[in-house]
Amino acid sequence: MLRHIIRRIISLIPVFFGVTFISFFILHLSPGDPAELMAGVEASQEDIDAIRKQYGLDKPLLVQYGVYIKNVMHGDMGVSLRTQRPVITEVWARYPATLELATVSVVVASIIGLLMGIIAASHQNSIFDYGSMVVALFSISMPIFWLGLMLMLFFSVYLGWFPAVGRGGISHLVLPAISLGTQSAAVIARMTRSSLLEVIRQDYVQTARAKGLSERVVVYKHAVRNALIPVITVMGMQFGYLLSGSVLTESVFAWPGVGRLMVQSIYARDYPVVQAAILLVAVNFVLVNLLVDLLYGYINPRVRVE
Repeated sequence: MLRHIIRRIISLIPVFFGVTFISFFILHLSPGDPAELMAGVEASQEDIDAIRKQYGLDKPLLVQYGVYIKNVMHGDMGVSLRTQRPVITEVWARYPATLELATVSVVVASIIGLLMGIIAASHQNSIFDYGSMVVALFSISMPIFWLGLMLMLFFSVYLGWFPAVGRGGISHLVLPAISLGTQSAAVIARMTRSSLLEVIRQDYVQTARAKGLSERVVVYKHAVRNALIPVITVMGMQFGYLLSGSVLTESVFAWPGVGRLMVQSIYARDYPVVQAAILLVAVNFVLVNLLVDLLYGYINPRVRVE
């Protein structure tokens, strides 16, 4: 297991270089000049050239990328072109808010998705089975920003139950978490139902029924544990997706997280902040996948032996 963990950590190296390379050149080849944005509309060409030279924007892209990688390897992500603060300070100040929102969303989505999937599979072809899958289909199809606006309109404007924007107590988390976790709950429910139906048809489950065990014991003790292997993979991927896909939700609800910071930095052509945020998202995905691999061993002993 230790060797496996070391291999996965080493796999971060090509991911790191790949993500930084792609994000760096895509951002720098996009339209717009950050030096002009920083200088202002009334700045002269000399002022713009001075700013471009100050931040090294006048050098070839490959040279800029080499300098960027060298600085990152020394723990220096650069300085924000918009706020003049260190990029690490900017990103880490917003990361707890994104982590909080993603964690609450994935926990709620997992509980709802698992319950819906298990009940739908154990009552196959029932009204609840068809109804839950129709609800899951609509949940997957709904755009996150539209759902967020509808939740805000109904529960904040009309009913006044929850605050519409900002970060504060638990009440501020309810609407963003529902908006962000709805699609994940639907995906988990569909995967749980599909995996459990496949396991229920296995011979050992039929043998457990033949022994006279109740259907509840057969499903929850014998079938669910083996059916959770692919479901955990989906849950891990959904958590990584929520950490990176909260851009729309954070923008709609004015949630002060990394996603909203990324949008603001893209508008301002703040390359260092955008690159740091993208790199953080990529590392999150790899670490979540590593955690999922470790959970396999605790859920299925055969995976631990292999």
